[in-house]
Amino acid sequence: MPHDHHDHDHDHEHDHAHEHAHAPPQPDDKVHSYYQMLGVALKELLVEKGVVTADEVRAAIEKRDQTTPAHGAKVVAKSWVDPLFRIKLLMNANQAVAELGFPMTTTQLVAVENDESVHHVVVCTLCSCYPRELLGLPPAWYKSRAYRARIVSEPRAVLAEFGTHLPDDVEVRVHDSTADMRYLVIPRQPAGTEGMSEVELAALITRDSMIGVSDVSAPGA
Repeated sequence: MPHDHHDHDHDHEHDHAHEHAHAPPQPDDKVHSYYQMLGVALKELLVEKGVVTADEVRAAIEKRDQTTPAHGAKVVAKSWVDPLFRIKLLMNANQAVAELGFPMTTTQLVAVENDESVHHVVVCTLCSCYPRELLGLPPAWYKSRAYRARIVSEPRAVLAEFGTHLPDDVEVRVHDSTADMRYLVIPRQPAGTEGMSEVELAALITRDSMIGVSDVSAPGA
């Protein structure tokens, strides 16, 4: 199975939220907790030194929390209805998403398109690098050690656990995100939705489909 390899000899994002507060500590939890404490200490130091203000930090957090997968869904929906935008997205994703008001100025974005012969899925094998400007915060399972290891070694089994069953003749390509590069999966447009508007199509597109672990379903399917 093809697998995109990228060096990880650089800093990664470690801003993680724990959804299961009462779960027993896992190795990943300890790592995440360490970086959470480090982040708090760094924030307090920067505020104390006057580099940033507490209000600026709060505003940045609020802006981040307002980012949802709906941003990415708008990008995908436009690629389905606008062939020229789709070509631009595949050739220069950063420029394409910036035109829709979602600039990604610190990382390279690569859009990969599912079709009848290839299915793409995204992971960050060492941490949780993720296109937050388009999808918001990564889900807990994306950050888990199990997903990061298994999606590389047994992608079809993992996809099946998400309810995504692919024919044997469909190639699965796993893309490894890095601190410098993010991926956005353009899922296949479901049959029977060709006459729908961008807004209607965007409402069908899920976060998981833009990571590649699921497909997009037509209304009522």
